Amino acid sequence: MRDSKDIKSYMEAIGSEAKTASRDLAMLSTEKKNSTLMSITECLEKRKAEILVANEEDVSEAKSKEIKEALIDRLKLTGSRIDAMISGLKSVAELPDPIGSITKLKPTPSGIKVSQMRVPLGVVGIIYESRPNVTADAAALCLKSGNACILKGGTEAFKSNTVIASCLSEGLLSEGLPEASVQLINTTDREAVKILLGMDKWVDVIIPRGGKGLVKLISNEAKVPVIKHLDGICHVYLDKECDQKKAYSIALNAKTYRYGICGAMETLLVHEKIAEDVLPLLAEAFKEKGVELRGCELTLRLLNIVMATEEDWVTEYLAPILSIKIVDGLGSAIDHINNFGSAHTDCIVTENKEKASFFLRNVDSSSVMHNVPTCWADGFEYGLGAEVGISTDKFHARGPVGLEGLTSQKYLVEGDAELRGS
Repeated sequence: MRDSKDIKSYMEAIGSEAKTASRDLAMLSTEKKNSTLMSITECLEKRKAEILVANEEDVSEAKSKEIKEALIDRLKLTGSRIDAMISGLKSVAELPDPIGSITKLKPTPSGIKVSQMRVPLGVVGIIYESRPNVTADAAALCLKSGNACILKGGTEAFKSNTVIASCLSEGLLSEGLPEASVQLINTTDREAVKILLGMDKWVDVIIPRGGKGLVKLISNEAKVPVIKHLDGICHVYLDKECDQKKAYSIALNAKTYRYGICGAMETLLVHEKIAEDVLPLLAEAFKEKGVELRGCELTLRLLNIVMATEEDWVTEYLAPILSIKIVDGLGSAIDHINNFGSAHTDCIVTENKEKASFFLRNVDSSSVMHNVPTCWADGFEYGLGAEVGISTDKFHARGPVGLEGLTSQKYLVEGDAELRGS
């Protein structure tokens, strides 16, 4: 293991090489980007068995350390998950290239012509836990958007990430692109993260993807701008005018599709007029799935479950645990979400279009849904090809961060010797 001085030199070299590579990537044609992505997918397909073996070793080691089941779920790769990862890269290749696209602005009184061009951010640092698929997804999005990237995966996924990153390097080199276009930090020393956060000379933005503690640490210590995603405290509100069959299936899917994803429902809000009809059926279904229920005082009158505390309303469980609250109407549901939610993803189930419209306008979250479960909050499902994370910020990007979220704009001003007077 390198000492701190060696790691500092190593990180500085990574940053310098990434900055140089970013200038080459900014000038790449769309055709070259796409052919590189396809070369990477071929390598991932060819080395699928090797990736699975490495991942099995990571998962086995994580289990021996008694890591939470939700993180194990995020860490684990299967043949179908690798296929989905490959499919995501192909989808990115098929997406329109945002770089160089021009938006014409209104004519100016002076006659000068002003427009905006979409351009890469430069060098993107991505720090993430578990999820080895992020290694490929993030690299693909950065490459297509003309950015170099520096990847720092979690220790628990080190072996998986190393094999996937070698596939990325193989694809880059086969297309004659600099290997420094995508770099995985190949040390588990935490000092590397600390140094990366201070590399404002080389890195243009940091995107953390992990637990609340990791994101807060990075936000507090980074000298580089951060696009952050805190926790996913997602809600589903069952309005009194909902279709109860839809409500049942949506609530069940929102929680039990996968417990470890940030779009999983953590709090169910139910209108008091339908609580007696829908909650006993849902409680039975959740019980069959092994979900522990915690409820408000009104909920406890209907269900024999644990009393929810104030802490429950602000907890991202990432586990088979669900909080339930009975509310007296749409306004109370929105107030609860805006007070206790994390601005991630929230849903209303109702057949009343006016109520749905009011909910969509007034819930202050990055994704707001009507009659669909919150687990749909995903860049691939939104047609972005993949995502590097889901931003709960309002600047620079919000929601799933895809190609456009990894770009900026510059003004183009054209004229014919128009001079500005006093």
